[in-house]
Amino acid sequence: MIALIVGILFIAFAIFAVVPGPLHWWVDVLAFLRGSLPVLAVLVGLVAVFIGFADIKDRLEAKREEAEEEAETKAKVKVEEKKD
Repeated sequence: MIALIVGILFIAFAIFAVVPGPLHWWVDVLAFLRGSLPVLAVLVGLVAVFIGFADIKDRLEAKREEAEEEAETKAKVKVEEKKD
């Protein structure tokens, strides 16, 4: 409950700080957002690259597992044919 109240207070302060009024922080907020966009873009790009590498790695591993299962199945069929 306390966390909810604190969260609401912080949101209210943030809104109060950026609307035209006594603090006039809107210009500073815009400067911060403009400055942080390239850094945010780099971070999002790095995450996307890591996800892409992981996806490629998972696909290759799945193909290897399928090939191993297929080889095992063929080996079992050959063993069963020899028994007959």
